[in-house]
Formats: sequence, C-alpha cells, structure tokens
Amino acid sequence: MEFAAATKQLRSRLGSKVVRTDADSVRNASFDGSKIAFLPTAVIFPRTKDDISQVLVLANRHRIPVTVRGRGTSLTGSASPMKGGWVLDLLAWNGVKIDARAGMAQVQAGASIERIQAAADAKGWFYPPDPSSKKYCTIGGNIACNAGGMHGGKYGVTRDFILALKGFLPTGEWVEWGTPTKKFSAGFNLRDLWIGSEGMLGVVTEATLKLIPKPADRWTLLVSFKAETDAFKAVLALFATRVQPAICEFLDRYSVECAERATGHAVFKGQAGRPVVLLELAGSVAEVRAQRASVLAWARKHGLAFRAAKTRKEADQLWEVRRSCSGAMFKMGDSKLNEDIVVPMRKYMQLGRFLEKLRKESGLPIPTFGHLGDGNLHVNIMYHKANPAECRAADKAVNRLMKAVVGMGGAISGEHGIGLAKTPFLRLQHSPAAVKAMMAVKKALDPRGILNPGKMFEIVRVWECARVNVRLPWDHK
Repeated sequence: MEFAAATKQLRSRLGSKVVRTDADSVRNASFDGSKIAFLPTAVIFPRTKDDISQVLVLANRHRIPVTVRGRGTSLTGSASPMKGGWVLDLLAWNGVKIDARAGMAQVQAGASIERIQAAADAKGWFYPPDPSSKKYCTIGGNIACNAGGMHGGKYGVTRDFILALKGFLPTGEWVEWGTPTKKFSAGFNLRDLWIGSEGMLGVVTEATLKLIPKPADRWTLLVSFKAETDAFKAVLALFATRVQPAICEFLDRYSVECAERATGHAVFKGQAGRPVVLLELAGSVAEVRAQRASVLAWARKHGLAFRAAKTRKEADQLWEVRRSCSGAMFKMGDSKLNEDIVVPMRKYMQLGRFLEKLRKESGLPIPTFGHLGDGNLHVNIMYHKANPAECRAADKAVNRLMKAVVGMGGAISGEHGIGLAKTPFLRLQHSPAAVKAMMAVKKALDPRGILNPGKMFEIVRVWECARVNVRLPWDHK
C-alpha cells in the first residue's frame, strides 16, 4: 500500500482533525532546528494512547516511516522526517504533576523544560537539566537526545533524572520501563536504552522525573583571563580544591568579541576581547557563603579582573555576555557548524592549542564556548554558504575536529545527539562491532524499521544540504 492510501485509511479511522495533510501542517513538520527539510505525507496529532497505538500498528503493517516530534528544537536533524511518511506530534501532551512529598514529577512528553522547572520550583524542588532552548524544548526531546545544559557538571544530564518511562514499542504495544520509585532492579534496564535513542526504539509518552531540593542560595561571578589556556588552568585549579560550581561557563576571546560587538561595550573596561569564565555557586546559604570566600581568593590569584553579583538583577547582567555571543557569531559567516564535543578535563589545554591551529590553517572563524564543569564545549565553525572555498574549508575543519576529539578520548556529541549532523562521525567514535550491536538492537525492537529511519547509521553530510530560510523562536538573536 502506498503512503497516500495508508494515510487515507488512517484518516478514516481517526478523523481529519487528528490526521492532517494540508500544506501548512506538513511544511511546518518537515524540518527541525537544523532547518533541513523533508516533506511528510501527514502530521498526526493524537488525542489518546489508542490513537498512537493505531498509528504504529498501521505504520508497521505498511512500512510507513514515523518520526516523533515535540517542538522541533533539535539542531542535528533528528526530528526532520528524512524518509517522509508520518510525523507524530506530541506537543499537546504536556501535562505536569509534581509529587512534592516524594520529590518527583510526572510529566507528559510534550511538556517544556521551563514549565517543568517552574512547577517544581513552586513546590520547593529543582529539575537541573537546562538546555539553552528550555523555554521551548520538550522533555520528550530531551529524553530522546539525553540533553544536558549548563548544570551538567554538578548535577548531571537528563538520564540522571529519569526514574521511569511509559510509551509504545514501534509495533504499537504499550510498555512501562521502571516505576515511580527511587530503586528498581527487575529485569533488563530498557529504560536507559530508550534514553538517548533519538526516537528510534520507541515512542515516549510519559516520564517520572527525580527532583532535588531547590537551592536556598545562588551567587554569580564573572572572571576574565589573559588567554584561553590561563582560563583552563585556573578552572582545573578550582576543581582541585573540591569546589563544584553549579555552572562553569567558558567563552573564548572570539566568543567574547562577538558579545562585545553585539552589546557595544567591553565585558571588562580596558580589557576587550579577553576570554572569560562565568561561575555560579548554588546550595545552602552556609555552603554558598563558605565557597564564595574561596572562589574570590581563586579569582584574585588567577584572573585579570572579576565582577561578583550582589543581587539576582546584577547576576542577570553578568549573563549578558553568554546570552549575546551565539547570535552575534553570524557576523562572521551566514552558516554555522555547531559541534557539541566533549573532552576529558585533563585535555583542555590540548584542545585549546588544537583549536587555535585549526583556525589558522582553515582560515575560518571558530568561536568556542561551553561547559567546563563537564568538558562539553560548543565549537562553532563559521563560513559563508555561497563561498565554495569556505564550504570546503568547513568540511575539512569539522572532520579534523572530530578526529582530534576522539583521539583525545572525547565524544563527538555531549548533548545534541547524532541525528543527521553527526552521522559522518559515528564510526570514528564506535568500533564496527559496537555499531553492529546498536543496529542489532534497532532491528530487535523495530523489525520493520519504521521509527525515525535514515538517522544515526546512514551518512549525511549536512553542510552540503539546503536549509529552509526561516527564523525559529529559539534561534539566537
């Protein structure tokens, strides 16, 4: 049966409000944050669990590709329906319920991270994972990519806060992995297999999240350094004292220059274009007070200049440099390869030297910022899409970067996942045996290959793909 005939059959069962084929619906579901588009045949807005089950059963019967979608903030193309077929939109499944006694949250897949955090905060609890798109991105997408954020160094990533999952196998059968308890050791841990599987092994509809007590106090400090290697050495010296900031953000000189151009003023007067580290301590009032004294002493010893926030308003002002840098990078080029690599902390200086060499030899701007608490840095290779020489240089640069990162014992992705964008590098990270094992798991759980096909294992060079010319709400301004 062709896609159109199967779609007509599904529409007759679920209705035209659930199964939509109009031009606007399919166009809006054809791309994610990567802006690489593939038109689906239909977009499905399920009302009930039975709707989802029927979609998957029929899709299996006729081998219709199904791509699950939330808000579509993925930067790797993981939510773009590469093989067409049906898009299963779960954004309306956005329930959030806080169990204040147990310190847990029962959430549906379409709930935004910002909404989950606000609901937890109102009950005196805290959900730490915080991608920069948290106002928009959904917990379902975060689970699919094992998303992280700025708090990862101290608190961990999405996987560390998932107690249980509910949803459907690709066959349309309902399953529950784990229970709303803090301990569970009954059978294979298929819950964690779903986390980070990018919607290829099942459809997550609900999750039970672990919460932690809301920090009673926070304190923010911005420190500048003479050079990137000085910043790296200083942060490692701080960690050696067993101080673990809730946030430890690094911006190299090129990222700072971007922010300074965007804001029209230097981060520190008389010290334009210096790399900076933005720290935030969080914990009890006594804990933050005690750590603040040692961090100030550290800043005096290692930094060129520093500025501490006395109020939350002042802290928000210190964050201006971090918020401003990414969007301003497009003054350097109209296209960006944003690589969320991870390296061991002991390799920070080696990575810094490599990036400087890569900039000089590629001739491209490569501003870098990220999370020094866990080694997850965002390397941004900027180029002009209409310039063939720059496109070739970007292609070569990203390949050199990934080989270098893996050679340092690092990871090609820390929080974005593979999707389409990282497919050329999966086999740098994993041995043939490991890739074969992953493909065997996919085959076992999705024997007809319907869920998010074309991702992870098929090689796509996204820098050669056309992009949709559209500004999305979460794009950095």
